[in-house]
Amino acid sequence: MPKYTIGVDFGTLSGRALLVNVETGEELGDATLEYPHGVMDETLPDGTKLAPDWALQHPSDYLEVFAATIPAVLQKSGVSPEDVIGVGIDFTACTMLPVKAGGTPLCLIDRYKSDPNAYIKLWKHHAAQDKANKLNQIAEEMNQDWLARYGGKISSEWMFPKIWQVLDEAPYIYEEADYFLEAADWVIWQLTGVQTKNSCTAGYKAMWHKQKGYPDKAFFKALDPRLENVVEDKLNCPVTPLGSKAGEITENASKLTGLKPGTAVAVANVDAHVTVPAVKIDGPGKMLAIMGTSTCHILLSDEEHTVPGMCGVVEDGVCPGFYGYEAGQSCVGDHFAWFVENCVSAEYYEAAKAEGLSIHQYLTKKAEQLKVGQSGLVALDWWNGNRSVLVDVDLTGMILGMTLQTKPEEIYRALIEATAYGTRKIIETFRANGVAVNEFYASGGISLKNPMAMQIYADIIQIPIKIGGTTQGPALGSAIFGAVAAGTEKGGYDDVFKAGSVMGKLRDTIYTPIPENAQVYDSLYTEYSKLHDYFGRGENDVMKRLKEIKKQQSK
Repeated sequence: MPKYTIGVDFGTLSGRALLVNVETGEELGDATLEYPHGVMDETLPDGTKLAPDWALQHPSDYLEVFAATIPAVLQKSGVSPEDVIGVGIDFTACTMLPVKAGGTPLCLIDRYKSDPNAYIKLWKHHAAQDKANKLNQIAEEMNQDWLARYGGKISSEWMFPKIWQVLDEAPYIYEEADYFLEAADWVIWQLTGVQTKNSCTAGYKAMWHKQKGYPDKAFFKALDPRLENVVEDKLNCPVTPLGSKAGEITENASKLTGLKPGTAVAVANVDAHVTVPAVKIDGPGKMLAIMGTSTCHILLSDEEHTVPGMCGVVEDGVCPGFYGYEAGQSCVGDHFAWFVENCVSAEYYEAAKAEGLSIHQYLTKKAEQLKVGQSGLVALDWWNGNRSVLVDVDLTGMILGMTLQTKPEEIYRALIEATAYGTRKIIETFRANGVAVNEFYASGGISLKNPMAMQIYADIIQIPIKIGGTTQGPALGSAIFGAVAAGTEKGGYDDVFKAGSVMGKLRDTIYTPIPENAQVYDSLYTEYSKLHDYFGRGENDVMKRLKEIKKQQSK
């Protein structure tokens, strides 16, 4: 009988399960559940108001995902639970929560249900920015060598700024919590009864290093004397490499999901990183760009290098046996959405409707008729700041070269080109610092929906682009890790790359650089680079001065 695995992808607004044939990679069924509590950014369930920049979630929503989606994919596919050999999950990160020693979230304890700091802080919870700023300042003053591994700056979204916020605002919650852990590891705990800490989130979001561990006590004491023993007191769980088996489905988890007790469960993973084997990447030098509202770039290497402006380098952080590098662009799909929502006339919308096209499709149709450079425009892709390689959230967007003759489709194309220039800047920075980028893969909505954009990317980065063959990249990646957790004895695999070679998917389409386009884009990229450095590296901080004036005038 064929064997199957299930991948469960926990996103920002919903969770989805995907059931996959281990021997063929065929996707037999998927199901999605919108989180009943959604993202709590205004009030708690009891009406308690939240301050600006808070973003919380409720742990019961994650269990409901298991209870709703796994039985649904089993029923839809007709597959017996007896033939499901493994489960894997991926999660947004850093999404963290305080729990008791037995795994009970503090927000489920009656006396804390009205306390915001008892709840799950979602990845995009930014109310700890003041803590992140102070952490970065002290790390620089103390010459902490680990800071360079993260581009010189720790984000407010990460584990320790969030823990520090809890300590500062609700010290009783800090004291009550036996652990602070990633939601990714918490859901694995609920399935297996085993507490684990995955190497991906530990490395990328909690400053852990396989050889050196966490930053030393002196650093945490310098942040706040009460944090001196935070690692021993609140994160005291061994780090487990990706590709490992976390445990097996318990009797309770069996009742929740319909899976058989004893079914293998993989160590947790992160949504972007888990997608690597889903596109058949099997070693170093092959960059994956997961392209959506933003873009995350993942790359494997045999060596650890310090690369300026990268989001992190972690041994075993993506696939076992390799150093995983992460970079990113804060604004990609959001870039294009901003333009069509704010800067396109009713005339264009009416023309698109008359042709039965979305506004994006209509603008793309007109933009692809333009020659490279015909618009006379070049843009900077910083509408939501710069994540790599400048690591500066206070940078803003810019379009240069507009005239009274400039058309919407020309601006639309220039914005797409800007994001491709940003990707080339990331690739060149890796290469300049000893990390090879020889191949390029793309996954996510843009890569599947917009051939013009992908051809532009190929022409600008001058590398052929391979396209992932599923709309469920993270869930498929999680299913692949589930097959590795099961192992060959159960009908799975003992190697992530072997599993990916069978279960992963690529489309037949490959976007190959067009030489004459690439030549013109080289000239345009030179101009982009001059602007990138002029506005982004301190020669002219006009963007920041304008933001400050805006801030003052908004009071």
